[in-house]
Amino acid sequence: MQWLPARVRKGRMITGSTTVVGRKEDPAFLYFPANYRWSMGLLICLGAAPWTGIEIDEVHRVGRALEDRIGDDTAWFEEWSRMADKIAARGRDAEAKGHKLTAASCFMRATRYYQTGERFIHPRSERSMAVYATSVQLFKDAAALMRHPAIESVEVPYDGTSLPALLVHPEPESARSRPAPCMVFFDGFDVTKELQYGYGIPDLAARGIGSLIVDGPGNGESVRFRNLPLIAETERYATAAYEYLGGRREFDPRRIGVMALSLGGYYAPRAAALEPRFACCIAWGAQWDYHAIWAKRLEELASGKVLSLSVPPEHLRWVLGVSSEAAALKKLEAFRLDGIVQKMRCPFLLLHGAGDEQIPLSLAEKCFAAVGSRHKTFKVFEREEGGFHHCQVDNVTIGVHYMWDWLEDVLKPGT
Repeated sequence: MQWLPARVRKGRMITGSTTVVGRKEDPAFLYFPANYRWSMGLLICLGAAPWTGIEIDEVHRVGRALEDRIGDDTAWFEEWSRMADKIAARGRDAEAKGHKLTAASCFMRATRYYQTGERFIHPRSERSMAVYATSVQLFKDAAALMRHPAIESVEVPYDGTSLPALLVHPEPESARSRPAPCMVFFDGFDVTKELQYGYGIPDLAARGIGSLIVDGPGNGESVRFRNLPLIAETERYATAAYEYLGGRREFDPRRIGVMALSLGGYYAPRAAALEPRFACCIAWGAQWDYHAIWAKRLEELASGKVLSLSVPPEHLRWVLGVSSEAAALKKLEAFRLDGIVQKMRCPFLLLHGAGDEQIPLSLAEKCFAAVGSRHKTFKVFEREEGGFHHCQVDNVTIGVHYMWDWLEDVLKPGT
């Protein structure tokens, strides 16, 4: 049953002096029915529960605290940070008493709460950057205490510097006597390697497939602490990631694939089309012409229209490292897949929600039709089965199971 805040009555929510029609026809769990971004942000956090131990009571306490401040991103940041502080402190207490796994569980949850809150802050403040740095360290502390899966913080050499990444080793340990397959996993428009870990990565490791989760240019630590803005040429850092894995004896260079979600539906297909050594490619959510998407969005925002965006629109200028919308659109002119994905030859999987409010299904169909791979699969999740929304945010598990089953068939771990 869909939970609605107390202020929603008969499908309507009162927010100040404005009455907003509720989304009663939508089967998804929409905590803030009048605010797409906040509902999606909460779902991104909650959807990681199977893999990071997110506690629904803690999430609900944050939601209740925000009930009368919907749309106030500073309040959002403070409430999530307050809960994260509480859980991190509980973890430190457990660690001091020698309870390592309890501490690791708390640190994992606190990391996700911190990063859920920080995502909407623009411009970034000294406090938000400090909170983000704390979250990254907490994840490392959790990884150091965990037994399974094994997580290694690594640096991928790139363009005279390096990209921070998480290398999640495949299980079981007994299978590591032979080189294993591995997926390079890039972020989207507004997520991070720590958040990406919560998208089913422990399950992929349990199937015998490793993961290199990378904060590429414009994402995570790379944009916050290393001044690396988003670039169109994803093959540059994808090749760097491939070569890093190919240089490690525990991985089979013939079975290294690439995947990404959301805007990563641009990153991964471009990388696989222009770096032929990748063994397979997954686009978790489609892209086609990101310039056209944002040209339309900016025009509609200027007219006063409220859009279904995952983060505030200011995020675009920040990740591109520009100061104006015109400069952002100029940079986005290169973010087009036509003429590129036709060159792809490796097995390709595209997942898309039929009700995706950010990227229309018609664009997913256009992208899939253009991909040059002979072995390609297009999975559309419909309303009644779940996974209907953007990148299956309403049912992450259904998307994860479909992808990991496909990867097992393609990469054949254990052989």
